[in-house]
Amino acid sequence: MRTLTLAAALVAALGLAGCSGMSNETQRTLSGGAIGATVGAAGTALTGGCVACGAAIGGAVGAGAGYLSDKIDLD
Repeated sequence: MRTLTLAAALVAALGLAGCSGMSNETQRTLSGGAIGATVGAAGTALTGGCVACGAAIGGAVGAGAGYLSDKIDLD
């Protein structure tokens, strides 16, 4: 279990390092998609649905929300 946790942390760190040259729009869209996919997969796993379907739908909705949050920019 400890090896799996270490591997996940390493993959996450490398993934975040790859976002350094992206525009704000691209970063928000990608972040929204990743968060949406995670929430969608977790939600369908808890309710007993199709995890891949939940992740795909959540990722699409999250990417759209991330894109719109950059365009609206409520700051």
